[in-house]
Amino acid sequence: MTVRIGITLPSFHEDPDVPLTVARAAEAAGLDGVFVFDHLFRRAADGSRRPALEGTVLLGAIAAETEQVAVGTLVARATLRPAATLAAALDTAHRVSGGRLVAGFGSGDAESREENESFGLPFGRTEDRVGALREAVVTARDRGYPVWVGGSAPPVRAVAAEEADGWNRWGGTPGVFARQGAGVSARATRPGFALSWGGLVVTGADDAAAGEKAAHLGAGPAVLVGGPERLASLLVPYVEAGATWLVLGPVDSSDPGNAAVLGEAVAPRLREPRDRAQL
Repeated sequence: MTVRIGITLPSFHEDPDVPLTVARAAEAAGLDGVFVFDHLFRRAADGSRRPALEGTVLLGAIAAETEQVAVGTLVARATLRPAATLAAALDTAHRVSGGRLVAGFGSGDAESREENESFGLPFGRTEDRVGALREAVVTARDRGYPVWVGGSAPPVRAVAAEEADGWNRWGGTPGVFARQGAGVSARATRPGFALSWGGLVVTGADDAAAGEKAAHLGAGPAVLVGGPERLASLLVPYVEAGATWLVLGPVDSSDPGNAAVLGEAVAPRLREPRDRAQL
């Protein structure tokens, strides 16, 4: 199966035109999907709160502004809304998009605690969050769009295998992804189960430009860095490990130029077997 390539959109802005511009660039560049985060805020390096555009509202706006690219959540947090409310919001985005939705769900992790509690929402125990995740997935599935579960914790992977149409792991080596993905797939109960990998990237016209940008951004060792050929070579092992989707998160996510490089130069190298063999 040909791998599909998606990009995460910048959510931590006051101005919604920033992610809309990146989404339009992604569609123009031939990328397969654009994905929104689901946060209430994020802490900046100086400790201040960075604002966040609400995930389901942004998803609907992206759906209305694009025509062909898949639109999705990576991931909608099950503890922020009642399961029925979240399903209704996703149903609406699916209709607005004309049937292009990919609904990713997550349980949240320790970094989500402050967001929940700042807005009077319980964070709960792991068991509570996994239970909310399972309820959200069961409520949303079989409504006309694929439902993924994102997360690497064993109980979250169990929900993916038992209830969902696909699983996403964010970060990690190809070996870890291969091992965990094989385990989830072996237990999957739904036909056509999808495996997807997501992670941070820095890219540019060539390796030198990408390296200079990564140094300027302070990109850590877990970030994949390179021009189109090198970045594709770093992503091939995830495809060989079974990924049918790669969802890439540029560190400089507000720059629509990343979509052009990923769609026009990186994606073709991953979609064509003859190109992958030459990497």
